[in-house]
Amino acid sequence: MPSFDICCLETEPELNRNVVSINVGGRIFQTTKQTLTQAGPKSLLYRLAETGSDRFLDRDPDQFSLLLSLLRSGTLPSKVKDFDLRDLIEESRFYGVESLLTSSLSDPSHLDAFALRKSSELPLNGRDTPSAIASTPFGSLHVSHGSKITSFDWSLTRKSTILTQFTAIDSLLAISPDIAAAGATDFSGLQILDLQKGRVKQVLNWENATRSGSTVQAIGSSGKFLFTSFESSRRNSNSILVYDMNTLNPVIEIARNEIFGADLDSAIPATKLRWVSGYGLLMASGSHSGLSGVSGNIKFWDIRSGNVAFELKEKVDCFADVCVSDNMNVLFKVGVSSGEVFNADLRCLGTVNNDANDNSNPWMCVENRRKVVNGKKEGLGCKIESHGNQVFCSKGGDIELWSEVAAGSEGRLKGRVFRKNVMGRVKAMGGLKVTNLAFGGNKMFVTRKDQQAVEVWQGSTRGL
Repeated sequence: MPSFDICCLETEPELNRNVVSINVGGRIFQTTKQTLTQAGPKSLLYRLAETGSDRFLDRDPDQFSLLLSLLRSGTLPSKVKDFDLRDLIEESRFYGVESLLTSSLSDPSHLDAFALRKSSELPLNGRDTPSAIASTPFGSLHVSHGSKITSFDWSLTRKSTILTQFTAIDSLLAISPDIAAAGATDFSGLQILDLQKGRVKQVLNWENATRSGSTVQAIGSSGKFLFTSFESSRRNSNSILVYDMNTLNPVIEIARNEIFGADLDSAIPATKLRWVSGYGLLMASGSHSGLSGVSGNIKFWDIRSGNVAFELKEKVDCFADVCVSDNMNVLFKVGVSSGEVFNADLRCLGTVNNDANDNSNPWMCVENRRKVVNGKKEGLGCKIESHGNQVFCSKGGDIELWSEVAAGSEGRLKGRVFRKNVMGRVKAMGGLKVTNLAFGGNKMFVTRKDQQAVEVWQGSTRGL
């Protein structure tokens, strides 16, 4: 007998012992023990791999097929869009692979920033343009326009619209695909909305010293907490309240300010809140325009102690917008006067006191040249957001993409270096002024002035 036949006869039983057959809803699936063990030791599939025996599971075979693909390749096939996300997550809980599924859906690496191009537009009902947008990590989207909120599911094929009590919504946060937090600068209270049932679940208010109404300036969240920046309707006090995300009970109040006379700089309300998970800190930023120009501050709060970990006071070329990247340990801003993008290394901020009497400036312009500040406020209205290892900045109707360049070992380059990149293959990528940027799954969502729609920009289809 030829030697290769002997080899095949010897290895065939070993291969058979490695194959596991599973009957799911009448459909036979065959896979390997190694694939099933990717589910983790606490999962049902891991136990099936250990026993190695044939099993029958009275479950949906189509959904099992998707989850098996996830175990095999680490990503989901494109046909996953034909399924309801909530049903798929519920099925993943039965098998014990929910954490793998949600991690795959919300992985920032699934967005290929360099290949981004506009793929579609999501039309909105009515004549109002979007005032705020909020996406979930899975790619579902909530859009406020006028007094309405329109929600799109994660496949963007189904939408629903509810009417709220607000005249206009200024702040919107997606707590889940069905639950959102909404607030306005001219309407008292933060409303927790059930978007599926179209009702207000709860209203959260801040009890200020003057007992006046409390309007919402910004909303943020972490996995455990909900953050809300409130200002009294008389605009003489403000505060940030931290709530337990599950119970919505208040946990701590921080950043409480009372304004006396003309001392506005000491009590600027936070108009942007971002949780920095790598540091366990809450970034709160706010600015105001006065006779001497635009000034503001960026504070990083330790919510356990209620103290400021470090602070940046903005006097020269104050930020038009600011964002923080956990992945890169970098704080970014776009200057309201120059319109240029700047970065500051988070690891160095604790050693810098950036006030009017301190010559040390943590900000570095990402471009080689710095534009002369001429008082025209060229950055007014610009938006900046980070996602994964990239930074996106809107300049009028255009969107710039910035990524970090590895510096040489010679150390001749001072600071961190970032480069502007080209997105997609479309030459005419501009348009009307960009008003909002958001990210979810492998998508970027863009809204523009005077447009009753949301642009969907898509890159890689990996994992979705």
